[in-house]
Amino acid sequence: MSLYSFLIILGSGVVTWLPRVIPFLLVRKLQLPEIVIRFLSYVPICILTALFVQNLFIVKQGEFPTFNLEYCLAAVPTIVVAILTRNLMWVVITGMSCMALIRYFIL
Repeated sequence: MSLYSFLIILGSGVVTWLPRVIPFLLVRKLQLPEIVIRFLSYVPICILTALFVQNLFIVKQGEFPTFNLEYCLAAVPTIVVAILTRNLMWVVITGMSCMALIRYFIL
């Protein structure tokens, strides 16, 4: 690997890392109001829901969105496990296992 490639990889890592670390460094000394803390507690749920629902549909220009069948089939047991266990590890294992089985047997 050349020095140029190494510097590109290192620079990409720093640019990715800084926006994640700087907010923690700035907020560490501040005491946020309770309403801001409550608001921020919903942000991860909203982001994950948006990412999850976005992947359930296939969008084509000028057409009505259609369901992505394999993702929808994998989502059903994954949602059931999420509701029953409320354990992130089991949810991830279920989702990955369902996708693997669907892709192996159906597609």
